[in-house]
Amino acid sequence: MTVPRVARRLLPGVAVAAAAAAAALAWLAHLALPAVPVLTGAVALGIVVGQVPALRPALGRQLAPGLRFAARSLLRAGIVLLGLKLSLVDIAGLGWVTIATTVAVVVLTFVGTIGLGRALGLPGHQPVLVASGFAICGASAIGAMGAALRARHEEQAVPVALVTLCGTLAIAVLPALWHPLGLSATGFGHWVGAGVHDVGQVVATAQLAGTAALAVAVVVKLTRVLMLAPMVAITAAIERRRASDAAGPRPTIVPLFIVGFLAAVLVNTFVPLPEWVLTGADLVQTALLAMALFALGASIRVAALVRTGWRALVVGLTSWVLVAALAHGAVLLG
Repeated sequence: MTVPRVARRLLPGVAVAAAAAAAALAWLAHLALPAVPVLTGAVALGIVVGQVPALRPALGRQLAPGLRFAARSLLRAGIVLLGLKLSLVDIAGLGWVTIATTVAVVVLTFVGTIGLGRALGLPGHQPVLVASGFAICGASAIGAMGAALRARHEEQAVPVALVTLCGTLAIAVLPALWHPLGLSATGFGHWVGAGVHDVGQVVATAQLAGTAALAVAVVVKLTRVLMLAPMVAITAAIERRRASDAAGPRPTIVPLFIVGFLAAVLVNTFVPLPEWVLTGADLVQTALLAMALFALGASIRVAALVRTGWRALVVGLTSWVLVAALAHGAVLLG
């Protein structure tokens, strides 16, 4: 077997190993600076790596298969395990008003962002991907929706960059607005859970208001995460119908990893799992998503984003304001 052929077989694994190392670095950064969530750090590290000129040829060619595997297969596995964080009992404990307003925030942000994205001419699946990230659960939702719609990595790069930017800014901006808006500690937690994108960013933001606020924020946020399944399934069904009309490749009706996600939610709700199982699953899920999001971040080219992404930036910032405003309204109604 020739050396180039051996290299071609080994390099995808090297790419995944590199993603694993990057995930470990993001974890260490989180331990040193708890305000920086692991997944945010993984995306940011991937973006930095993607800007190094000497690495771009390898990222675009030799390492591309392994990074695609990380961004697709590892992400799907991580999303399945994400379901083990959700319990329908905890969500039901919020009360029907909080659940209804949280669902309304997700749906209105999703629809509004898609409409704005299309009005401003964002290409391809970008309007749906930006909407998924801001309305549901950040870069993880973008990856899940992109996988269901078979979106190209280039389409996912800009939404991932935007949701990472705005989610990171939220860690600093929302606490500064806590007291001016007259919110109680639990009200602040509700606002953060309903309006911040990634679970890690929610934890980093809400913990500033104490354990009660953090508990409310996490449960509200996980209610939004539960919306990932129906939103992906409905959007995939709509895109499938459009693809059928256009005789193009059709997304699956309900992606298999979404079925796995729902199954994990039901298991965690009705099966008394040992704490060590939940803790281990949480560690594996975080590691898988960190590797996947590093791979997605490595596909981002900041220079191209600056030149061509101003429309997406307008959509992202507007969506961020929209979800924060709707979330504040949900707190007042709750």
